[in-house]
Amino acid sequence: MGPPEARQRFEEIYLAHYPAVSSYVTRRVSSPNEIADVIAETFLTAWRRLADVPVGDETRLWLYGVARRVLANHRRAESRRNALAVRLREDLILWEESVVEQPYDGVREAFSRLSDDDRELLSLVGWEGLGAAEIAKVLGCSRGAVRIRLHRARKRLAAELAAAELDLTRYGTRAVALAKEST
Repeated sequence: MGPPEARQRFEEIYLAHYPAVSSYVTRRVSSPNEIADVIAETFLTAWRRLADVPVGDETRLWLYGVARRVLANHRRAESRRNALAVRLREDLILWEESVVEQPYDGVREAFSRLSDDDRELLSLVGWEGLGAAEIAKVLGCSRGAVRIRLHRARKRLAAELAAAELDLTRYGTRAVALAKEST
């Protein structure tokens, strides 16, 4: 934690000024979690910059300045989170509208009939764009095992698509070949 004199000085600062910093923050923030975060971050900054903390009456003022900046950072972060949430909601609405407008061709149903493991593997490839080496790290197995599992999952998906009597040529020659392989 540091040299004993640094630890002792920090403890003295903390004990002497916690009530003032707590009151300062509580009057400016309504969320108990945010209050705790701001106070903790303020005193963490004081610990990290212990050599910069002035002595005497200036300590409390310095801590107020730190708390003020921490509060400003929290407000900016909250503003960014809210803007992101709004943007994501708008994107989701647009995506849902586009999905509804697309003709349903049974692919989703065929995909849902696969095992959880097959769906996860195919999703890591198709949606996340991962390669065999990356998937091996995610799943905690070898690249060879991933390639084998992926081939089998693709065959099972092709079989499900074929069983749904879908036109597999829409999905490429590989889908047709995999479906033939699985029968």
